Amino acid sequence: MPHILAQAIEMATTALAVAGMGYFLASLAAARSFLRERRAPRAAFAPGVSILKSLKGLDPGMMDAFRSHCRQNYAGEFELLFGVGSLNDPAAAAVDQLIAEFPGRAIQLVVCPKRLGTNGKVSTLEQLARHARYEVLLINDSDITVGPHYLERVMRCFEPMTQDASKAPVGLVTALYRGRAHGTIASRFEALGIATDFIPGVLLSKLLEGGMHYGLGSTLAVKREALEKAGGLLGLVDQLADDYEMGVRVANAGYRAVLSAEVVETSVPAYGWRGFVDHQLRWLRTVRDARPAGYVGLIFTHGLMWALLNVLASGLSPVSLWLLGLSFFLRLAQAMTVGAAVLGDHEVLPNLWLLPIRDAVAMGLWVAAFAGDTIVWRGERFALKNGKLVKPEPSD
Repeated sequence: MPHILAQAIEMATTALAVAGMGYFLASLAAARSFLRERRAPRAAFAPGVSILKSLKGLDPGMMDAFRSHCRQNYAGEFELLFGVGSLNDPAAAAVDQLIAEFPGRAIQLVVCPKRLGTNGKVSTLEQLARHARYEVLLINDSDITVGPHYLERVMRCFEPMTQDASKAPVGLVTALYRGRAHGTIASRFEALGIATDFIPGVLLSKLLEGGMHYGLGSTLAVKREALEKAGGLLGLVDQLADDYEMGVRVANAGYRAVLSAEVVETSVPAYGWRGFVDHQLRWLRTVRDARPAGYVGLIFTHGLMWALLNVLASGLSPVSLWLLGLSFFLRLAQAMTVGAAVLGDHEVLPNLWLLPIRDAVAMGLWVAAFAGDTIVWRGERFALKNGKLVKPEPSD
């Protein structure tokens, strides 16, 4: 019986290692496809844009992120609306400083005291949207840093004259992002995972599904009419994956979600291990809830670890060592193609030595995320049920 079990484990890990190599090759093809699309020319289009940012406390690099939005090379008009729950929030003082630095920009600080649902960020955005002047709303996180042509490249995707009349009109534009780590190994793990794990999955899903069918929190540029037909921001106030869900609802309302050529940057906090694990489990359980089949499919993304386990299960057989070497080569090719070529992430190459360790940790967290539906978000503990955040019942 032990011999039969060992053979079964060897066969299973061999099959999973081969499937993992197939995933690496497919994600490389998806990355190449995106790079070709990105080079295609687009006509200029510059509608008015209201940029909405929900703030709570200070994030690393937040002021630089704010300044990058003020330094846009954009032919159209735009405004920046910042929402805080209270003027006592330290983010309010940061916005006041920004207004002083850029007196010529349309910048407004809005107090949004109402808690409309369990998702405080969306509650603030719903109140902010009432003050917005323009028909395109652009929502991104407080720590997102953008290039000077950000608005220009995102808004081009809405240009009606360049859209295929046989397809639904564009209702939402989103963007890829890279992470900028701060100091700790856990922070570097997080940034490396964005570039070499999360973004390859996004590109592959786009290729397999024939386009984007969800949004990314790095950028959600949405037409008001599309948002209203999708149920508005108010319909998202209890959703954890509000960015993902907005894209899904806009698509279901008869519009397209598209991926911009622009890549933005998010600031990854200097996580300790507890914070890193909480964040990863929150993300994994969100994926499990939103896309159950996709979550199970993540089994194939751990190809390098399956190849390593196959070496152990087979007793260092020549075939297993060959599989490990090929899997390692493809994993590095995927990391460098997506991280360096697609995202322009200069931190990927110096941190490649961490990739096998990060992959081992990621596989363990993927297994752990199957157990339970509790997540920690902004210091609060919630249960995740059918996409909604539910406060746990107080214990006696």
